[in-house]
Amino acid sequence: MKSAKILVVDDDPDFVEAMRLTLEPNGYQVVSAANGDEGMSKVATEQPDLVLLDVIMSSVLDGLRMSQRMQENAEHRRIPILMVTSIANTDYASLFPTDEYIAIDGFLSKPVAPAILLQRVTELLNR
Repeated sequence: MKSAKILVVDDDPDFVEAMRLTLEPNGYQVVSAANGDEGMSKVATEQPDLVLLDVIMSSVLDGLRMSQRMQENAEHRRIPILMVTSIANTDYASLFPTDEYIAIDGFLSKPVAPAILLQRVTELLNR
């Protein structure tokens, strides 16, 4: 079985590196993008099996916009999205839509324990 490819979309290089150090030793390939636009082009070129997506990048709700754009594309809609964000701990928490449908498959708050991350990644990839 080929190893799953995970796209990490986050503007924090330290977080991206932490994800790489957690995922690669467990057999996953990791590719990354620094914002939603770059993330969308990587989704098209890399065809990841899973996307780890931050919310706040080049704009406050950049990650939400990317998840909506993926949902609108029939080919990208099948790729599970695990949102990993610290928005709840910021001044922007109130901007996060809690009363509307968000096209994601899971949500974790930063900082995330490696064991929890790996468990959620495995669950989403095995669905």
